[in-house]
Amino acid sequence: MGTALAFYFAAAIALIASVRVITNTNPVHALLYLVISLLAVAMIFFSLGAPFAATLEMIVYAGAIMVLFVFVVMILNLGSVIDDQERRWLSPRAWIGPTVLSLGLFVELIYTIKPTMETFIEITKVGPKEVGIALFGPYVLAVELASMLLLAAMVAAWHLGRDADKDDKGKKNA
Repeated sequence: MGTALAFYFAAAIALIASVRVITNTNPVHALLYLVISLLAVAMIFFSLGAPFAATLEMIVYAGAIMVLFVFVVMILNLGSVIDDQERRWLSPRAWIGPTVLSLGLFVELIYTIKPTMETFIEITKVGPKEVGIALFGPYVLAVELASMLLLAAMVAAWHLGRDADKDDKGKKNA
C-alpha cells in the first residue's frame, strides 16, 4: 500500500508540474516546474524499485540538461529592458508553487525510504547490469540509431549556430 501511494503521489506531482511547464508563459517558472517534474519521475522510478534509473534521471535530466536550459535562458537575456520583469519572476511569490511540490516530493522520498512493516508489492531491484543487458540485447540497433540521430542533431545545431561573420571572413581570406 505504501509504495502504491508513493507512486500515485509522485505521478500526481509530475502531472501537475508538467501541466504548469506547458501553460506557463514565463521561461524561468517553466524551468522550475520542469525540474520538479523530472524529480517526480525519478521518485516514480524509486517507488517502482529502480534506484539506478532514478539516479540516472536525477543526474542526467534534472542535473545536466536543466543546467543547459538555465544557460540558454541566461544567454538569451535581452538586457536592462527586462530587468524589472526578471525581478518579478524571481520574487519569493514565484517560488511558492515549485517549493510546495518539492516539499511534497521530499516527504514522499522520506516515506518511501523508511522501511515499512507491510509490503503488498514485491520490489525488484534493477541495477546497471540489467539496464545494459536490456538496452544492448534486443534493442542494440535502436540504441545505435538513436545515438546517430543525436550526433546528427548536434552537428546540425553547431552548423546552424555558427556566427555568420566568421563565415564571411573565412570566404574573404580564401
